[in-house]
Amino acid sequence: VQLQASGGGLVQAGGSLRLSCAASGRSFSTYGMGWFRQAPGKEREFVAAISRSGIITDYADSVKGRFIISRDNVKNTVYLQMNSLRPEDTAVYYCAAGATGARYYTAYNYWGQGTQVTVSS
Repeated sequence: VQLQASGGGLVQAGGSLRLSCAASGRSFSTYGMGWFRQAPGKEREFVAAISRSGIITDYADSVKGRFIISRDNVKNTVYLQMNSLRPEDTAVYYCAAGATGARYYTAYNYWGQGTQVTVSS
């Protein structure tokens, strides 16, 4: 499966952005999906994950209550709605597909190219 992330940009603190990740192929609904992020000089970190059906979601503590992950298995797309953004959310955001939606990046086989999110104070 090929993944194409989009929706990043520059936003002021307190603002919102919605990231999208479009997947190619017909097997999208068989993959758990995740969002990760990597800030300069830091390791890639888990942000959110969603199960194949979309029923089960998981969030990093740092984004819980502010970010919402969702998916549309008809449109082959996973979303990350990001609200109340903070400067520390600044990073390149990556979407990923794997057998299940998990917190560790080694669980994912396919990765998108990343989209830059910059939050100004």
